[in-house]
Amino acid sequence: MNYPRVLLAALALALVAGVLVAGVSSSAAFGAYNPAWDGTSELRSLAAEEGVETSFVRPGEPVGDPENGVAVVLAPDGSIDGERLRAFVADGGTAVVAADFGSDANPLLESLNATARVDGRLLRDEQRHYRGPAMPRATNVTDASLVEGVNALTLNYGTGLAPNDARVLVRTSPYAYYDSNRNSELDDAESVERYPVATVEPVGDGRVVAVGDPSLFINAMLERTGNRAFTSNLLAGADRLSLVVGEDALPPLVAVLLTIRGSPLLQVLLGGGLLGLVGLWARSPGLLGRVRDRLGGAGPRTRNDSG
Repeated sequence: MNYPRVLLAALALALVAGVLVAGVSSSAAFGAYNPAWDGTSELRSLAAEEGVETSFVRPGEPVGDPENGVAVVLAPDGSIDGERLRAFVADGGTAVVAADFGSDANPLLESLNATARVDGRLLRDEQRHYRGPAMPRATNVTDASLVEGVNALTLNYGTGLAPNDARVLVRTSPYAYYDSNRNSELDDAESVERYPVATVEPVGDGRVVAVGDPSLFINAMLERTGNRAFTSNLLAGADRLSLVVGEDALPPLVAVLLTIRGSPLLQVLLGGGLLGLVGLWARSPGLLGRVRDRLGGAGPRTRNDSG
């Protein structure tokens, strides 16, 4: 056995496998191809279990058919195209905007013609929480269909909402407060009361659901109290889940595949190139042998002069 050659082949396979894994996985927070605790790969799995097809909407791309469609924006930033999402909602789609604490998702909500606004301050609850006061359990649930079977939502460093004209779906327990100065303590200037963390309101022919924590949907939190049931309710009756993402949210190979899939011109060029390579290979019967020799795949040839 040629051990150096076997070792070289094994290293080559390991390198190719590593490149493929890196190309189809992501470490981005809230990434749909991130299998770690802060990714949302389980959200894609849940959608598949519900029979809902998942697609991705990158900046500048249309959201898709609003009929029976749900578009989810997690921790939105300035790269989200509010105009396209507004058209999606106006024509009957459901948009879910889940804002992180400390971020400003209000420009997006305003562009959608929604009235709910994100407070942005960190919510804490010293009495009703999961692993600590910064992970409050919002236990005051209304009788709306979106929260049917939900007895609470479990937040992870979330914030609250100002509902305005929106209907409140879930509020915190009466022991919650905004930690305005971030000192992890309840101060005299901070009020203890029930704060809204999820709302819904009609906009055009569709609706906008606002949530005060995108962490509800990450892998580590989806199985916490109420979160999976709430997510299933959001997907109920839907045919498509459109994840609205930023430029760098998708792994390289996935992004390339989606780009090719969305461009007929690229598909034609790629197909033509592959056919050209196949034709070149077919017209060169000795090419395989020459490549093999150059790679060391064959031993030295000997000439038989006896005949």
